[in-house]
Amino acid sequence: VQLQASGGGLVQARDSLRLSCAASGRTVSSYGLGWFRQAPEKEREFVAAISGSGGTTYYADSVKGRFTISRDNANNPMYLQMNSLKPEDTAVYFCAARYGAIYGYTHPNHYAYWGQGTQVTVSS
Repeated sequence: VQLQASGGGLVQARDSLRLSCAASGRTVSSYGLGWFRQAPEKEREFVAAISGSGGTTYYADSVKGRFTISRDNANNPMYLQMNSLKPEDTAVYFCAARYGAIYGYTHPNHYAYWGQGTQVTVSS
């Protein structure tokens, strides 16, 4: 599975931004997809994930209620809609894929495939 993330940028606090992740390769609908982020000098952390069918989603507490993950298997892309952005959301965001279930799988090691990161910077 090959992943390509895009959509990052520089925004102000309380603004919105939508990230996209295009997936190609094997049967993408068999893979759960997720977003992680990594701020400078910090560990890569889980943000959100969505099941292969798109019917199940899972969020980190820090983004619950502000971010929405979605996917359209017919047209491929996965999205992360980020609303009410905060300066602490500043990070490089990565999309990732894993075969099978997503619930409870929040460590980067649980995901076998990764895209390149896209920078999100939120100014105060």
